[in-house]
Amino acid sequence: MRPSFRASCLSLVSTLACALGALHAPDAAAALKPAQLAIVINDDDPDSVAIGEYYRKRRDIPAANVVHVRIPGKPRSIGAAQFRLLKEEIDSKLGPGIQAVLMVWTAPYAVECNSITAAYTLGFDGSQCAKTCAAGQPSPYFNSKSARPYSEHGLRPSMLLPTSLQAAGSQAAPSRQGAKDLVDRGIAAGFRTVPATAYYLVTTDKARNSRAGFFPPPGRVAARRLAIKQLQADALEGVQDVLVYQTGMAQVAKLETIGFVPGALADHLTSLGGDLLGSSQMSSLRWLEAGATASYGTVSEPCNHWQKFPNPSVLLRRYLGGDSAIEAYWKSVAWPAQGLFIGEPLAAPYRGR
Repeated sequence: MRPSFRASCLSLVSTLACALGALHAPDAAAALKPAQLAIVINDDDPDSVAIGEYYRKRRDIPAANVVHVRIPGKPRSIGAAQFRLLKEEIDSKLGPGIQAVLMVWTAPYAVECNSITAAYTLGFDGSQCAKTCAAGQPSPYFNSKSARPYSEHGLRPSMLLPTSLQAAGSQAAPSRQGAKDLVDRGIAAGFRTVPATAYYLVTTDKARNSRAGFFPPPGRVAARRLAIKQLQADALEGVQDVLVYQTGMAQVAKLETIGFVPGALADHLTSLGGDLLGSSQMSSLRWLEAGATASYGTVSEPCNHWQKFPNPSVLLRRYLGGDSAIEAYWKSVAWPAQGLFIGEPLAAPYRGR
């Protein structure tokens, strides 16, 4: 992870101030509804078929919202031309009421240097591949109050639901059961508000602390039964009430010692967290396997531009305000071309509360 120029941006400074000031007065907009979500299933991948149907039934997604495609071979990355045909096929089957899209598979997760979720939502950005450390194109959805992104912005936020995960606390090989557990955690998040903590870690890895200035201030959000803590540490250990865990490390230790509440969000600022099946750094899949419900990582070298990663204050404000996981995560990233959004999109612990 090579350091990059930390650009000043008055609009984002204003955004931060608004986000901090509004934690106690969240937006009233309703979270994304099941009928507004499309599911894309890869018929060449049996895990995709099985988990896609499981998700559809558990979330009561209309059968008309399911799109079937064929992507042979489970490649980690596909080319821009192949992706263009895939996107056209998906879009041709979606009605105007569909506001977001869930792709149900583990791979492919990249389109050349772009993540597949960003390429789908904002269009493939080939210019980013010429120099992956360059500034990204801004997302019109960043910090938006919109509850209908397609209707109001002409884009559909997308997320990847991995289909094979190691079950939390298990030593067994990754399987469909781990993916089902992930779905179930997202659903459980909607039943009741539990006491929880949002943890923000400033680590000894200085290059990966580039978003630490955006960590929400320590304190309590009493109406949400939430504590906010900033720690000077390289890892959490032994805590069992994690709603948010954001840090900057290439590898995050001691995940097996902590507990996540249903609907938890967790991510680490590093170069290749979104390279889900890679081995050079910790995959964002490890967060889901540890018990988180959604996560984020980049699929190509982004340098440490904080704009390419979830803004902690925006993410927390939007989630506490009732947004679903897919909405809150997407709204928190200013330059998302290289960023992969993964998990259960409809988790919304604070909807209507």
